[in-house]
Formats: sequence, structure tokens, C-alpha cells
Amino acid sequence: MDEDLKKNILKTGTTILGIVCKDGIVMASDRQITAGNLVVGKNFPKTVKVNDYLLISFTGMVSDAQRVPKFLSAELKLKELRSKSRPSVKQAASLLSGMNYSGIRQPSMIPQQVGFLLGGFNTNGTSELYTIEPSGSVVKVEDYDANFSSGMPYVLGLLERQYKKDMSVEEGIELAKEALKSSTQRDVGSGYGIDIFAITKDGIKKIVEQTIEPDFKDDKKE
Repeated sequence: MDEDLKKNILKTGTTILGIVCKDGIVMASDRQITAGNLVVGKNFPKTVKVNDYLLISFTGMVSDAQRVPKFLSAELKLKELRSKSRPSVKQAASLLSGMNYSGIRQPSMIPQQVGFLLGGFNTNGTSELYTIEPSGSVVKVEDYDANFSSGMPYVLGLLERQYKKDMSVEEGIELAKEALKSSTQRDVGSGYGIDIFAITKDGIKKIVEQTIEPDFKDDKKE
């Protein structure tokens, strides 16, 4: 691939994260889009609803991030109509894994380059979180994950020390907030805003929606 093309592909450098709590799932992300060293977007949602029971976060190429959720939603609807039952979160993750696997193995000048976190709740009220990495592997998350986002080192370091197995969704939201703020302070691919969602047996709700606004202050003079 031409080097100039590589540098100018729109990418979500990104911090995404998912936290498994005793009463649900917390998913969160920042909003920055980059092309090479240039910030080209400051308000791009990286965690979106696929349907009424699934939420997806993504890191990688923007075109894939916009395309895949639409295809996933349509395929899940077709599967539901054929089987006359709603697909489980695990089935949705397996389908998304197959889409990612196929996307990088079909001959293309620009192969699919995107990783996902997928969370949702099943018909029995249980909630699950899966990570689908760019090459297509799918793993159920038992505690927390940040996929291969550029903010992953900062997020995982904090979660490793502060995550508790039986924490509540409310505690998970506060932990996600701290993790995102840590990442956006140090990761050049993350910034400008944060979005945090909660997935429980009652549904999917956006809990936190904040904008990071830079401010210039005069240095104090003695």
C-alpha cells in the first residue's frame, strides 16, 4: 500500500473499554478521529447501539467502524426471522468474528482493520461482553478489556489495580470514567470527549456524555 495512503486513512486511535460488573456491563470510549498525525474529528461516537439489546465499541478504520454495525444489525434480524428467536449475545459475537475474519482475508488494497468490544443482554436477563480482535478471534471477557485500542496500556494499568470482581454497575461507571480520563491525558490517539454506557437487564442506557474542552491560561508571573 502506498505510504501516503496509509498516513491519510481515517482512524480512531481510540480508547475503548468494557467492564464486567455483578449486575451488568459498562462500555465506554473517547471521540477523537485521526489521519496520520492530524486530528480530523472531535465528536465521533465510538460506542453505538446495534439494536435494542446489543452495544458495540470499535477501534481502527472509520469506514469499517461505520459499515460493520449496519451489516451486523441486518444479519441478526435475518437470523431472528429465520429461527423465530432472538440471537444471543454469544451468537452475535460469533457472527461479528466471522465478519472480521472474512474482511482481512479477502483480496483488497485496504483490508478490514478494526477491533470490537460487543456487549449486550440475553432474553433471560443475563449480560455478556466479548472482545473481537482485528484478525477475527473472539473471546468472552470475564472482567475487563480494551481490545487493541491505542489507549489500552493506560486503561489496563489502571483497571488492573482498581477493578473488583463483584463491583456494581455504578462502581464500574466511575472506574470507566477514571480510566478514560487517564488515557485521554496520555494517549495521542484519544481525546475530546467521553461516552459511557450501562447494559443491564433493564436495557442499554447512556450514563455519561462529556466534552473535553482545552483552555488557555496565562502563566502566573511573580
